[in-house]
Amino acid sequence: MANILFKPLPSNSPGLFREDIFDRIPSDHPVRLVNQVVDGLDISHLISQYKGGGATSFHPRMLVKVLFYSYLSNIYSCRKIEKALQENIHFMWLSGNSTPDFRTINYFRGKRLKGHIQTLFADVVRMLQELGYVSLDIQYIDGTKIESAAGRYTFVWKGSVEKNKAKLEAKIASVLADIECQIKADGSTMNNPGTAKPIDSRELKEKLSELNNKLKDTGKTTQKQLRKLQEEHLPRLEKYEQQLETLGDRNSYSKTDTDATFMRLKDDHMQNGQLKPAYNAQISTEQQFITHCSIHQTAGDTTTLEGHLEGFGQQYGTPGKEVVADSGYGSEENYELLETRGITAFVKYNYFHREQKRSHRNNPFLQPNLFYNKEEDFYVCPMGQRMEKYRQGKKVSGNGYVSQISFYRAKRCEGCPLRGMCHDSGEDRIIMVNHRLNELRNKARELLTSQRGLMHRSKRPIEPEAAFAQLKSNNNFNRFTLKGLAGVGIEFALMAIGHNLRKMAAKAKNSENNGPDNPFNPAYVRIYPLWWNNNTRIGQAA
Repeated sequence: MANILFKPLPSNSPGLFREDIFDRIPSDHPVRLVNQVVDGLDISHLISQYKGGGATSFHPRMLVKVLFYSYLSNIYSCRKIEKALQENIHFMWLSGNSTPDFRTINYFRGKRLKGHIQTLFADVVRMLQELGYVSLDIQYIDGTKIESAAGRYTFVWKGSVEKNKAKLEAKIASVLADIECQIKADGSTMNNPGTAKPIDSRELKEKLSELNNKLKDTGKTTQKQLRKLQEEHLPRLEKYEQQLETLGDRNSYSKTDTDATFMRLKDDHMQNGQLKPAYNAQISTEQQFITHCSIHQTAGDTTTLEGHLEGFGQQYGTPGKEVVADSGYGSEENYELLETRGITAFVKYNYFHREQKRSHRNNPFLQPNLFYNKEEDFYVCPMGQRMEKYRQGKKVSGNGYVSQISFYRAKRCEGCPLRGMCHDSGEDRIIMVNHRLNELRNKARELLTSQRGLMHRSKRPIEPEAAFAQLKSNNNFNRFTLKGLAGVGIEFALMAIGHNLRKMAAKAKNSENNGPDNPFNPAYVRIYPLWWNNNTRIGQAA
């Protein structure tokens, strides 16, 4: 039988020459990239938050490195980050063997980065621009809903609050009316103690104060009614008013995260939609790098575009040149917005793909296929009957944008042999037309069917969709851990930074990019990057 040979076990006792365990980290490991990138950022705006005096603090640059690498490594829990700083050689090397506890990490992430994370994110994107990875001229925009950390059954619905508030106001009016009747029966005088109109909590407090001062020696029934108003009705009325103020323009919110709105998510194994507290996360991508991100409280993408573009312009000083998005953004308001800002809009609209089908183009009964006389402003139905405009209407969007709607009606549809194929109304056919939207859609159709439009349409499904797939599926980020708009914004920006750094590391490993011109080449890892002009860090004025 042959001898069995085993590899010798290294000794657990210290040797004569100590081994540097950090030598085990490869030169092209992503942790070295994170270290180099953060060293190139200007964090003076973070340092300015520290007042000085007292105990020493962990350096914010080290904590930024740790958080960036944690989100790159899909570690989102502060307790797990604390454990990694004690056990993982990559975290040990990155932190310089510093061991902040989870409370320190969480405070820095939730408090110190508040109002500053977008600046750090934009600085990393500018670094990508200097390296030629992105141009910031093109934005592929899309959104996704991510569940909040709030309780799933702690909902407050606007309709229920308004209904209960109306019932309570009716009860209060009834009680005040009873008190008024009792006052008249006693022969006392009051300055209009009762009122039939709805009353708010401030007015009710004033009314109760007046009644309590004037009716100190009244009967038990009146005193009981006053106590009920003071102890039961008034707190409930204040509660309903506070809930309506929190709701604002939304239709719901969660009691445990009042910034979260209940949205329909498709996240169970049968892809059934479920209402859960969530946020609408919007991103702009280019070459699958995330160039901008924003958080919104509305479920639909249509009303998020303006705020998203404003954030992009504030960060980079330019609105970009081209925007590519799906039909969720194809509204009159958004087309006007992009046109006003001089941005070429490769944005689809509803029925864009349906219009390309022969069955749609050859259907003479559809409103877009009806003949329109622009000079005299009338349509012609398939039977040759004129459809005259008989009134003008308005439509207001969720952002307050007003659209003009024209209504056209046929003069007589009775007895028409084509009526069954034309419409199923019992009266004459009426069509609603938004002429301005039709003009904007015609421009969008020309752009989308152009050669560049076809290129953008082929790339759009693999731009933001790929980034979302990476974040939600590969990185298993399906629920926020922080609460509130500010906390959610910090966490999602850290996720976006981790995504960009991961892609930077992948490109740095690419053999085609490992030449001397690549500042992230492992062979040149100690050379400061090319984006340092005049020894100035990103985000710092020269």
